[in-house]
Amino acid sequence: MNTMSITVTPVCATASVAGARETTRHFLHDLLPVIAAEAADTVILVVSELVTNALRHGGGTSTLDLTAHPGAVEVAVHDDGPRAPRLRSPDLNGGAGGFGWPMVNHLARATAVTRHPTGGKTVSALLDR
Repeated sequence: MNTMSITVTPVCATASVAGARETTRHFLHDLLPVIAAEAADTVILVVSELVTNALRHGGGTSTLDLTAHPGAVEVAVHDDGPRAPRLRSPDLNGGAGGFGWPMVNHLARATAVTRHPTGGKTVSALLDR
């Protein structure tokens, strides 16, 4: 299998998370060999979390890059925010979050945050196929 990739630029916050999930479903559906259902669900969950975080904490806009490698799928979300995701205690009562970044780190083989000299960052996760 050759490497396959796609870049998606969501337009508005509510539609973009759903749109990112749908685009990811189509991307994964077109992969050969076919990706297992559980692995696809994991990729979609991580896309949803990273795009949501980018829109909520990264300046309101984001770009999603999906790259399929022979044994993995790379999810990379770019946003304009300067702050990297951080591990924190989950808020069990007030709904202020804290669950997503630990979940992404648990599901991914590896995660990375790359700050850009011109501003913003890319948060990426490498997931099993």
